[in-house]
Amino acid sequence: MKTVPITAGVNAENLPVVVGVEIPLDVSGRYNFNAIHKASGEGAHKEPNQWLRSKQAKELIAELEAKLLKKFQPANMQVAQKATNVVKGGSNPGTYAHELIAVSYAGWIRPDFQLDVNQAFIDFRAGKQAPVNTSLPNFDDPIAAAEAWIEAKKAERLAIGYVDRQARYINKLESHLADGITPVQFCKQLNGVNIRMVNAFLEEHNWLFDDRPKSKNPRWRVKAYARDQYLTEHAGQVEQEDGEMRDIYKPLLKRKGAAWLYRHYLNGELPMKKTWNGEYTHDTDLAKLLEEKK
Repeated sequence: MKTVPITAGVNAENLPVVVGVEIPLDVSGRYNFNAIHKASGEGAHKEPNQWLRSKQAKELIAELEAKLLKKFQPANMQVAQKATNVVKGGSNPGTYAHELIAVSYAGWIRPDFQLDVNQAFIDFRAGKQAPVNTSLPNFDDPIAAAEAWIEAKKAERLAIGYVDRQARYINKLESHLADGITPVQFCKQLNGVNIRMVNAFLEEHNWLFDDRPKSKNPRWRVKAYARDQYLTEHAGQVEQEDGEMRDIYKPLLKRKGAAWLYRHYLNGELPMKKTWNGEYTHDTDLAKLLEEKK
């Protein structure tokens, strides 16, 4: 059975919106993975196919489809079995996924982005236009209606808690981010990080470049991709022993850049020392907050 995007018959203003990006739905109420990826602002390494190939994603999808299969009647079995679906052609082609799968994908991209996606979906369901969902409860059944109301209230309380923890996390992180701190200086506060490799790591991620590649010592500059988003750059001059003035540049972290580094640190993705003891001890309160968000 061919599945087409539901957005063909839905006003754009009624679509869920994640950080300014509209998320199309298909006729079964699945959310467009490609639009979610676009909203994240991440590159090709966080595209949907990268996550869908992972063991975690495959196991999650299989588990959800098994549960959906038990829940649906045989007449709806074909729709119920598919937690994901690929739409080719039309105005919104791409991969579409069940809400639970979409939120999990967003969490794989970034924990804070998962909160944005989850809140957008909650807001969408609470609005006038609801996604088509073949598993809606029978509201003529008082018990089913009551259970649906309880679940909605639980989701609402959970979302409010997420927003509060996210705000506390950002404020806490800002208190640790002094004006004018470099990525290396920030990473000195992170237990186990190999600070000698931090700038090279950021070069791989398109943040920095060495404008003196033939020199013995690199001179790190901020690339256009990261400028004013993750980093700023302080330029100056220093007098050398021979009296000549030499240009110097210092990459400085912005709040978003510090948050990005800290997320990658907790995910074990920064270059670490071989002698690292495996403990993340930069700040216990921050670590606990992030654990609460999972």
